Amino acid sequence: MCIRDRVNRLFVAVATCVVLTAGCEKAKEDESPEGAGPFDSRYTPLPSDATLITGATVLTGTGERLDGADVLIVDGKISAVGAGLSADGATVIDAAGKWVTPGVIDVHSHLGVYPSPGTLSHSDGNEMTSPNTAQVWAEHSVWPHDPGFTTALAGGVTAMQILPGSANLFGGRGVTLKNVPGRNVMEMKFPGAPHGLKMACGENPKRVYGSRGQAPGTRMGNVAGYRAAWIEAAQYRDKVKAAEEGQGAEPPPRDLKLETLMGVLEGEILIHNHCYRGDEMSVMLDIAKEFGYKVGTFHHAVEAYKIADLLAENDTCAAMWADWWGFKMEAYDGIRENIALVDKAGACAIVHSDSAIGIQRLNQEAAKVMGSASRVGIDIPPEQAIRWITQNAAKSLGVLDQVGTLEAGKMADVVIWIGNPFSVYALADHVYIDGALAYERGNDDVNPVTDFTLGTSAAAGGAK
Repeated sequence: MCIRDRVNRLFVAVATCVVLTAGCEKAKEDESPEGAGPFDSRYTPLPSDATLITGATVLTGTGERLDGADVLIVDGKISAVGAGLSADGATVIDAAGKWVTPGVIDVHSHLGVYPSPGTLSHSDGNEMTSPNTAQVWAEHSVWPHDPGFTTALAGGVTAMQILPGSANLFGGRGVTLKNVPGRNVMEMKFPGAPHGLKMACGENPKRVYGSRGQAPGTRMGNVAGYRAAWIEAAQYRDKVKAAEEGQGAEPPPRDLKLETLMGVLEGEILIHNHCYRGDEMSVMLDIAKEFGYKVGTFHHAVEAYKIADLLAENDTCAAMWADWWGFKMEAYDGIRENIALVDKAGACAIVHSDSAIGIQRLNQEAAKVMGSASRVGIDIPPEQAIRWITQNAAKSLGVLDQVGTLEAGKMADVVIWIGNPFSVYALADHVYIDGALAYERGNDDVNPVTDFTLGTSAAAGGAK
């Protein structure tokens, strides 16, 4: 049961006990169906038919490459991957000469919270009113009709995490979405995906609040702010647990900010930490050890190569750009081999976008890394590189049990590419989400078009 439900039910149950009986020692949890609560996923997969993709070069996302292989999709799931598959009544897609991969996953996107058209009225990603805004949820800002979702789909992106911005020490909760049309964000929300908490270290929070004459104004102020928040969250957690366990304690007043931080301490909410410098990442790992939580993923991580061994040791992912750095001092010491060196150290390396443009070509961003690695003698084959935008990304978001690889029983989020996805000429030809054809290059009857692309080239057959 999630932290929100635990706290809600505790308050209700305690109030009921007071009214009905003085001898009520412990609140009982009532039964409710999964997904019935407010803000829970209301995602329903698109209708799908059995599909057999034949004769392709298949990158499974597990480190395997299968030449001349087939992929069978049944009931929205991967049924089998291998050679010589057959299925009565299935739609057969001849993919000879083409490549097949899991759907691309972007762990760092602001689509929907900084959508296009990019007007001030659409700028809803940064709640810059306090250094700690852990109470806000990015999903409550997501505009589901952002045309950027469609252009990302044309780049093979089947799922993504939408994060708040990085102005604050604690920016709020991120949300993982399926890249499907929805009337509201709940219809896009990835079922069963945990929330992520966006944190930021370094220049951003100290600049934003220091310029206002308030804390934090320095990096040491940043760290003091994190630690004070975790102390308060631990006290809140202890009070909630005491009330749950019938120790005679009243539950604390409900606090949305502390509920989120408590969710991290309980292991229900994942940490996604904006952090550029290697030394600061090390400090954040120490803070996590002090308060007993885990840093799941460092984002941007320009200097991850300096602490690749620590990342591997702590089972912490690093989400990075291929070649984007140097735009401010904390991003100065980047190298093109960053991702390759993190990968070589056995750590969880990810290519992310943080860009409405970059999300459309994450496969090509990964290809840049392969090229940079090759020039320094690190050979990374396609079957390994694909993991940076599939398997490792799914791990970072806590959904690897459902997506990220082409394995039997997983959601059939699948991309057919016209050729090697790491070629500059690579284009997504077919994109399946839960086995349903969500995008087909040039097919006007399939590709989504929003009102905000009418009259543009994207309106003719979807994004090109």
